[in-house]
Amino acid sequence: MKSRFYTCVAATALTAGMAQAEDLTVFGPWLGPDQAVVEEVLAAFAAQSGHNVSYVGSDSFEQQIVVDAEAGSAPNIAIFPQPGLASDMAGRGFLAPLKEGTGDWVRDNYAAGQSWVDLGTYAGPDGATDLYGFFYKVDVKSLVWYVPENFEDAGYEIPTTMEELKALTEQIVADGETPWCIGLGSGGATGWPATDWVEDMMLRTQSPEDYDAWVKNELKFDDPKVVAAIEEFGWFARNDAYVAGGAGAVASTDFRDSPKGLFDAPPQCYLHRQASFIPAFFPEGTVVGEDADFFYFPAYAEKDLGAPVLGAGTLWAITNENDAAHDLIAFLQMPEAHEIWMARGGFLTPLKGVDSSKFSDAPTAKMNDILLGATTFRFDGSDLMPGGVGAGSFWTGMVDYTGGKDAGAVASGIQNSWDALK
Repeated sequence: MKSRFYTCVAATALTAGMAQAEDLTVFGPWLGPDQAVVEEVLAAFAAQSGHNVSYVGSDSFEQQIVVDAEAGSAPNIAIFPQPGLASDMAGRGFLAPLKEGTGDWVRDNYAAGQSWVDLGTYAGPDGATDLYGFFYKVDVKSLVWYVPENFEDAGYEIPTTMEELKALTEQIVADGETPWCIGLGSGGATGWPATDWVEDMMLRTQSPEDYDAWVKNELKFDDPKVVAAIEEFGWFARNDAYVAGGAGAVASTDFRDSPKGLFDAPPQCYLHRQASFIPAFFPEGTVVGEDADFFYFPAYAEKDLGAPVLGAGTLWAITNENDAAHDLIAFLQMPEAHEIWMARGGFLTPLKGVDSSKFSDAPTAKMNDILLGATTFRFDGSDLMPGGVGAGSFWTGMVDYTGGKDAGAVASGIQNSWDALK
């Protein structure tokens, strides 16, 4: 009932906007094909609202939006790839709170709705918290990729719990095969794939509140809870029998090359944990859903932490307030705004009211089901940490760890780097 009510409110807001058309500027990180699709979404909004809407994309969004805000020339709406920058700008008074009732709508209509409210809620310049960010277009990282034909030939079944995943790992070794392909190489960013592993393990071994405290440095990196999550990653990555090429090859294998072992004949590995983008690095002609498939990176049955999902996403915030900006946020609450992009591909949404038949393909719809099944959603933790940690010592520390360094020593080193930022 509440969902229908808020949809009506959104439609009413748009109708009212038609009587007082305004210019609306939108600035975001999308270029190329993504820009074409977001402009299609905004064109639908313009047609319904009567507002004049223009979009500008930039690959230097994070720097430019700060410059524009400080100069007093910010767009009406800014699309942030990460919550951290939006939070900083809210604290400096550069964002306008969303309309009252938006948080209630998100709780009622988004899967794991409170998670999305929390991710978009920040302290303003007076220290009081409010909802500033509306999430639209999401990515999922908690995925394990495999080749169905290999599973069928070996008689393996899809695990539904972490206990079953570990048992499958051991079974593959017992059968004389290698379970995992893991690669951390990424040029100057080497190590980042391991941070995703650790973040997923934090969500599967500790509470969401502990995860939140960790990314804020309230729960220290060298806390036993975090060290244990690192060691959970190590259970998979530091066993020579579990990883293609042995544990010593993990850090030196490029992440873009690491899934290729799934497709060798005979297979060099059977499992690969990576985010939704990884099919871009599968062999040419691979059809997802046929030649390769995926399943949810499962949670522990014994820990009763629900079905957490790790991912990322873009949030829309008002950086230069007018009625049209609020009307656009209301439009993003309507299924149509999501279904336009769903039909074009490369789009996931936590909105429960969308028509799943509008997805461009079955694998994307299946991936979205994982998102909708989440009891908790958390943003990539390293992206929420200071750059020197999340894109620095965390990366290098994970390389050291996979190379054999003690997890506690690695965690202490990362914490020391965080403390040094003060």
